[in-house]
Amino acid sequence: MSSVKEHLQLKLKTLPEKPGIYQYFDAGGTIIYVGKAKNLKKRVSSYFNKTQDNGKTVMLVKRIADIQYMVVDTELDAL
Repeated sequence: MSSVKEHLQLKLKTLPEKPGIYQYFDAGGTIIYVGKAKNLKKRVSSYFNKTQDNGKTVMLVKRIADIQYMVVDTELDAL
């Protein structure tokens, strides 16, 4: 995770282990990805913690400049 920008590292550490939706933003503030998760911390961190085989995912992660999220009551609410 050393290649992740410091402010993203802090966000990853403070993500709750709850269901929710997450958004990735590029440096210009444009939303580049929206996802849902049963566990925000595990799901969002998974993009940064493992070696990605998918070239599309690798390019996405390189573009992430900010992460926003919203906690919901259940995974179904994230839909």
